[in-house]
Amino acid sequence: MKILVINPGSTSTKMAVYYDEKPILLRNITHSAEELAPFDAITEQQDFRRQLVIDELRQSDIPLDFDAVIGRGGLVKPISGGVYEINQQMIDDTLHGCVMHNHACNLGCLIAYEIAEEINAKYAAPKTSANHVADGSPIGVPPINAASPSPRCRSFIADPGVVDELSPLARISGSPLMPRICIWHALNQRAIARRYARGIGKEYEDLNLIICHLGGGISVAAHDHGRAIDANNALDGEGPFSPERAGSLPAADLIRLCFSGKYSEKQLLKRIAGKAGLNAHLGTNNMREILQRIQQGDKHAELIVDAMIYHVAKNIAAEAAVLCGKVDAILLTGGMAHSDYLVSRLRQRIDFLAPVYTFPGEDEMEALALNALAVLQKKREAKVYQ
Repeated sequence: MKILVINPGSTSTKMAVYYDEKPILLRNITHSAEELAPFDAITEQQDFRRQLVIDELRQSDIPLDFDAVIGRGGLVKPISGGVYEINQQMIDDTLHGCVMHNHACNLGCLIAYEIAEEINAKYAAPKTSANHVADGSPIGVPPINAASPSPRCRSFIADPGVVDELSPLARISGSPLMPRICIWHALNQRAIARRYARGIGKEYEDLNLIICHLGGGISVAAHDHGRAIDANNALDGEGPFSPERAGSLPAADLIRLCFSGKYSEKQLLKRIAGKAGLNAHLGTNNMREILQRIQQGDKHAELIVDAMIYHVAKNIAAEAAVLCGKVDAILLTGGMAHSDYLVSRLRQRIDFLAPVYTFPGEDEMEALALNALAVLQKKREAKVYQ
């Protein structure tokens, strides 16, 4: 099976081509601020990024002929975990329902769907006469390459950041005006959970896990036998602060700041996600640079990073209460899991809860490819977004 994987980020578009489980092409196409400047909204970048993907395929002599195109899912309505076939409802919700969450991941399903439709159109044979189609088959007899009953190339997303399997208790906050929602690293967390389970000869659905993704945003989730019953909103500001996110803040102080007249709505939103966390305290979100400053004796940088570790540990411990203390393992993943400084200090605070294992980086491209492959091989059924 030939699978094209597309994973748009804020300043890059990752793409990969897989033949079954084997990666044939891996690319990380970076986008400069100047290139993205002409686009007011993220969705306006669709054609620009799609063409870059097509160009990479052409330069690598890979024909536009795939069994599936799978994109990183966007921030649409809350859905359960799994693989979803992209449909018009998902496209409409991405284009018109994501105003509050203008994130690059919204481009994933748009580009995947467009490329798959282009492939299907290419192989839909046009009529050559009143009685025959292009391959000579009589009208009414499907030509060799006709889409029937399923298209030649299917388009999917899998485990987007809005996967919501929260328990009823987790949804309730202290105000009925603001029920809790989760926006988290669902794709990578589930991929790491399955990898860990395979490694110990078990199924993900057999385990109770706490998984923490340590990236530009930090998400912590309690996985109860294959369902993430509690997770934080790592995008909009909940949980520990991170290199780019403010995390949970004193509510009254935030409200006063909103009405202080010092900041516009746009500026304050940046103070929640973007110019927040380590970026706000230390002037950079680059962990290598910050850790180097600590090695050179920067005590302020050490204090701020240690505070971030402290709050991450608190959130992990809180998820242990969600699982009533029955935790098989704690898994640490994401880019910051490469740091011995962070991981060692985090272990000191949490390893009394359960064994701690690290899976540095992220496994999103392979996870997307394997999710698509499972559907194509009929090992898993694609869900319908509605």
